[in-house]
Amino acid sequence: MLMSEQQQFKYIVRLFGQDVDGTMKVPYALAMVKGIGYNTARAVITKLGLDKDRRLGELSDEDIKKIEDYLANKKIPDLPPWLYNRRKDYENGVDLHLVTSDLIFYVRNDIEREKKIRSWRGVRHSLGLKVRGQRTRTTGRTGTTIGVRRAKGAQPQAQAQPKAQASGGSSGGSQAKK
Repeated sequence: MLMSEQQQFKYIVRLFGQDVDGTMKVPYALAMVKGIGYNTARAVITKLGLDKDRRLGELSDEDIKKIEDYLANKKIPDLPPWLYNRRKDYENGVDLHLVTSDLIFYVRNDIEREKKIRSWRGVRHSLGLKVRGQRTRTTGRTGTTIGVRRAKGAQPQAQAQPKAQASGGSSGGSQAKK
């Protein structure tokens, strides 16, 4: 690496309004942004013609701007619709790919809409319970934990057990020793 290239390396890169580690490889660094997974990052990098093995800090400002412009559009061109994170949007029925605060906003609106129409999922959300059919008998408990209080009579009985075994009693029954 030349000295001029070493000075251009950015250890922290601002991407979609958040700081991303510049020492990570580009697909993994893009996956740190909310709404972009590893597979989406690889597809975007391939479409833009960038090297997947380069570090994010090695990219020029133009390349970073190109990535942001490509993903800022809610309808990403040249990507299959199954790769989007919001397919058949509730309001207009189009496939969208949302990132950062847009994704958070849409999800929050979906939950509020379900609460408003009192759907099963909305009721579960409003009660703070699990929504996707998981069991709730033993998991997902909230609040303070309460310990089990041991009975006073159980303690001496537990100590009496080892004495019976030490006196030569066997658990195999009453057989005479030879």
